[in-house]
Amino acid sequence: QLNPTFYSGTCPNVSAIVRSTIEQAPQSDPRIGASLIRLHFHDCFVKGCDGSLLLDDSANIQSEKNAVPNANSTRGFNVVDDIKTALENACPGIVSCSDILALASEASVSLAGGPTWAVLLGRRDGLTANLSGANTGLPSPFEGITNITAKFTAVGLNTTDVVVLSGAHTFGRAACATFNNRLFNFNGTGSPDPTLNSTLLSSLQQLCPQNGSASVVTNLDLSTPDAFDNNYFTNLQSNNGLLQSDQELLSDTGSPTIPIVTSFASNQTQFFEAFALSMIKMGNISPLTGSSGEIRQDCKVVNGQS
Repeated sequence: QLNPTFYSGTCPNVSAIVRSTIEQAPQSDPRIGASLIRLHFHDCFVKGCDGSLLLDDSANIQSEKNAVPNANSTRGFNVVDDIKTALENACPGIVSCSDILALASEASVSLAGGPTWAVLLGRRDGLTANLSGANTGLPSPFEGITNITAKFTAVGLNTTDVVVLSGAHTFGRAACATFNNRLFNFNGTGSPDPTLNSTLLSSLQQLCPQNGSASVVTNLDLSTPDAFDNNYFTNLQSNNGLLQSDQELLSDTGSPTIPIVTSFASNQTQFFEAFALSMIKMGNISPLTGSSGEIRQDCKVVNGQS
């Protein structure tokens, strides 16, 4: 039902407006591209790609922003608002917030040197959020491959998509809270995670001491932190994956993810092609189309509510 030319008659410059707004953001925020693609991911996994994550708390809505995987970690909402304002000025009432997230993801990846793809459009915005769904349905950095794959399968994605979309961790940052389980007492062993590179372990223990701040951030990709490339996968080969859920793609013996990681590590073009396909597939999770939902005027609130 979605198609890449959905706005060609009603808002022909939509892609350029999204891209230029994002281009204005990174001077002050080098993480913004990674933050924006994460919003699309965290939106689509809960109730489908309907912009539900963007809704604030209200009398009728328990915001997904307060879910454990989102609170104090999802960011970039201000840039989404900037994009929406620019689009409302150019073509009022036309472009949905859920489509903004899909367009912003593609722009963010291509601006960081990654692939481009024809974003499928025509989603409409949902009228509700699902806080409990966000708490249970989003993959966690502390989970094993089996659990994470099950969460992907639940929304129609497969093991290849798990590996491909994890590759988005080739840019952006993560807070100590998301990986300090690996640093001192992994799974109650009293020792660090044995699959963590010893040099990286030492630097992370200094960055995130046992009683230190859980909100300090570090790069997900040690080698090229702000570029979209296949170094995420070569990092895994030297045990330099930051999150447990990253490194397990390669260290979980016998996992079907291992040959996919190895393949992407040796062939960036193959990774880029697969990434574009998986992003299109993810963007197709249960979109609202036709007369369902609405085109929100403000991404934070349902139309007619304040």
